[in-house]
Amino acid sequence: MTFLRSALFLLWFLGVTALLSILCIWALASRRATQALARVWSRATFFGLRVIAGIAWEIRGTPPAAPVLVASKHMSMWDTLALWLALPAPAIVLKRELLYIPFYGWFLWRGAAIPIDRSAGAGALRKMRARAKAALAGGRQVLIFPEGTRKRPGAAPDYKPGVAALYGQLDVPCIPVALNSGVFWRGFTKKPGTIVLEFLPAIPPGLARAAFMRRLEDEIETATARLLP
Repeated sequence: MTFLRSALFLLWFLGVTALLSILCIWALASRRATQALARVWSRATFFGLRVIAGIAWEIRGTPPAAPVLVASKHMSMWDTLALWLALPAPAIVLKRELLYIPFYGWFLWRGAAIPIDRSAGAGALRKMRARAKAALAGGRQVLIFPEGTRKRPGAAPDYKPGVAALYGQLDVPCIPVALNSGVFWRGFTKKPGTIVLEFLPAIPPGLARAAFMRRLEDEIETATARLLP
């Protein structure tokens, strides 16, 4: 039954993605239209998850409305879609390679992306900070996945220094986010249940780099462990 549900959801997801990408290519002309389309796509995906795969979701804590840094655990593609719906106007730090994907990458670039070339070293970090500051100045939240890639539930954490660089330069609170999406969204397989997305108390600006990294990792990992079965 799980296999059948997962296969039907994949067909739904691919169909919705293809249809919206082709019919709404005009949205690339406007950042606001692109962002609106991304919300329609996310809601359509979550509708399919609930109706076809039996996966619901809930938010715990209060999503920030102010321009802040949001640092989230990352287990599946679900995380990006959910945070796009939960946050008013996120600017997402992501790998530059994702922008090369036809349609998907184009919409990311136009609507939400702060791309980073991880092979470019210090130059990439400078560009990331400049774009993040511009996003905050525009009233948006800057969303980063501190481990840089998806992690299986229970895997050892591996937090990268990019989040500390942003925290130190932006001088805004950092909102940690815990979640358990990897329990239910496992690549192709979709397991029925309820995914929890939890916004944790803010970490104030001004902490030393090492202290910030310790606190961020401890708070995200402790809260995530509570959400896992």
